[in-house]
Amino acid sequence: MSPKDQGRVKIPEIALPQYAVEIDGLTKKYAPRGKMPAKLALDNVSLAIPRGSFFGLLGPNGAGKSTMINILAGLVNKSSGAARVWGFDSVEHQRQARAAIGVVPQELNLDPFFTPYELMEVQAGLYGVPKRERRTDEILSALGLADKAHAYARSLSGGMRRRLLVAKAMVHSPPVLVLDEPTAGVDIELRRQLWVYVKGLNAAGTTVLLTTHYLEEAEALCDRIAIIDRGKLVAHDETKSLLSKMDSKILTVTLDRGLVSVPEALEPFAPTLTDERRLVFQYKPSVTTVGEILAGLQTAHLGVVDISTEEADLEDIFLRLTSADAGAE
Repeated sequence: MSPKDQGRVKIPEIALPQYAVEIDGLTKKYAPRGKMPAKLALDNVSLAIPRGSFFGLLGPNGAGKSTMINILAGLVNKSSGAARVWGFDSVEHQRQARAAIGVVPQELNLDPFFTPYELMEVQAGLYGVPKRERRTDEILSALGLADKAHAYARSLSGGMRRRLLVAKAMVHSPPVLVLDEPTAGVDIELRRQLWVYVKGLNAAGTTVLLTTHYLEEAEALCDRIAIIDRGKLVAHDETKSLLSKMDSKILTVTLDRGLVSVPEALEPFAPTLTDERRLVFQYKPSVTTVGEILAGLQTAHLGVVDISTEEADLEDIFLRLTSADAGAE
């Protein structure tokens, strides 16, 4: 090993793991502090994130998402259970586990007196990346920060600072990238640019773990989703499978004439007459088919001018699983 490479934490050349992140019975209980009682932040959570996936970790504020991420990153000590990153135990092989992960935190924790270029170089130095292997200019350019490379960080907009956090997390080319609310406060164009870059990383093999409150983003980007609430894992499945379990659709029909009330032939479907020419049917596909509703419309001698359907989305599932009375269902 050359003197330049000494101190660098390298990921050993081993067979690629099946799972980028493995969590087994992970529990974290914070001790009481002052007037604050003890808090169980994670309660026996087990989760496996396949290598190469774009994984969404969702949950309301205080659900335990950040605690889980901080344990993976080596910033918080677990109470019990196990956590592995790229096959390395977060405690027994802490240096290798940390080298395998890059974390973009929620907080905009940047030194205002450094430029983006300087911050990237310092971060690369902390990870022991040799100068000949550094990709500072490449990463800054990919994230649209090339023209701000030598401006003080304090002069950057909030969106640019958040993109700089993503850049810092990528300096050591980690196989696992964690994005903790990366688009909070970022405008639409910058958000689009960020996702283009991150999707490119994922396509090239980087495993992405995303937490976000923009549920439409998670639904569009993630191939698998887990939902955590009150420290417990309440759902974990492929995105399409999770959505299909909601078993709820909405059918809106615009009629060729006005109605005063719902015809008798349609009463079994309990539609809502939103205006004199529009009927809205909310139904379970496992119980009722569209064909049956259309047959009812024909029996009532109603002509259809327009028809549209709407399926349950991730927000519906999220609200159902994390509502105050979800545990009582």
